[in-house]
Amino acid sequence: MKGGYESIVWIKDKDGKEYACYIDDINQDAHVIQALSREEQARCLDVNELVGTERW
Repeated sequence: MKGGYESIVWIKDKDGKEYACYIDDINQDAHVIQALSREEQARCLDVNELVGTERW
């Protein structure tokens, strides 16, 4: 079920950049974005694009 903050998981890439993904849209065992399929990665949001800065 999508909705609410509790349904979002935060995943980093090898450089520490954060992505927000709905838990139901990804492999729940993944700890880095590179471990996701391209389809799963496309469903995640680059947090830096949302906030507009590397550090927030």
